[in-house]
Amino acid sequence: MIKVLFICHGNICRSVMAEYMFKDMVKRKGLDMYCSSAATSREEIGNMIYPPAARKLDEKGIPYGKHRARQVTKEDYDEYDVLFIMDENNRRNLMRILGSDPEGKVRKILPTDVADPWYTGDFETTYQDLAEGLEMYLASV
Repeated sequence: MIKVLFICHGNICRSVMAEYMFKDMVKRKGLDMYCSSAATSREEIGNMIYPPAARKLDEKGIPYGKHRARQVTKEDYDEYDVLFIMDENNRRNLMRILGSDPEGKVRKILPTDVADPWYTGDFETTYQDLAEGLEMYLASV
């Protein structure tokens, strides 16, 4: 089973949206994959999904659970096959935690950065960016 971890700064917007979007896509496609999400920072640990992110998932008919933000750990590197980051800031902060990426597991979900709705308030663009990246990944496995 392939295990995927989605990572962003706080684990309340982009990474958690990606987690639940991916779970929905995998279920609809009948694939046997596991995923979760985490943050590079400690700022939002324990917090639930950001309400506008939850509203966007509701709008798109994507179910989500009782998410609580958590910080990525060194152990996650061994646990997961792929660690998807949303932007280059995530890579820099993740490398501070991991130290290195000897197996090349850390990847951006898109060639460009995923729009950060925390700053823009534009959850539709973030949703579209994530949908594109997730579809590209699922087409490659």
